[in-house]
Amino acid sequence: MHERHSARRGDTTSAPQFPRQDEARLDALDAALINRLQTSIPLQPRPFEQIGKELGCSESLVLLRLRRLLSEGVLSRIGPLFQIERAGGLFVLAAMQVPEAQFEAVTAQLNAIPEVAHNYRRDHALNMWFVLATETPEEISGVCAHIESLTGLQVLAFPKEREYFVGLRLEARAHAWSDHDGFEQQQGQGHD
Repeated sequence: MHERHSARRGDTTSAPQFPRQDEARLDALDAALINRLQTSIPLQPRPFEQIGKELGCSESLVLLRLRRLLSEGVLSRIGPLFQIERAGGLFVLAAMQVPEAQFEAVTAQLNAIPEVAHNYRRDHALNMWFVLATETPEEISGVCAHIESLTGLQVLAFPKEREYFVGLRLEARAHAWSDHDGFEQQQGQGHD
């Protein structure tokens, strides 16, 4: 099972972690917004105004919907993907074998390290995987050594050998729900 364990601490675009729901409740605008954001965000001073125009609604409604989707845990974050090597930095996938009794404590330790982009629990002997991001390639070994001294556990670092562009998109679809959910009123107010 590939379960996302936690987002990087201090990431202002990350939503609080909620128990995972089997299915998110989305209306047509939510689904259209999620699908639109998977392609690109316009590089202009008011990108959400442009996205609102494309979707037939206001910038304020786009922002309202995004805040709600983030706060409800439907979206975990909105942010760019960088080719960090072009900027002089380095991404490295790393793993550790963490005893179950220490897992939560080690997670908290990793989340407090700015270079840890995110971490995941895996059903494997190497049960904690995480991504390290540093401003220079030389910093990676120091971050790994810091994590080892902090946790007392060995860090296995797997530098990227080749880059692949997968282009994964997950289509969001609208689902109907009843009036008592409180979104009917919101839905009717926003398409200005």
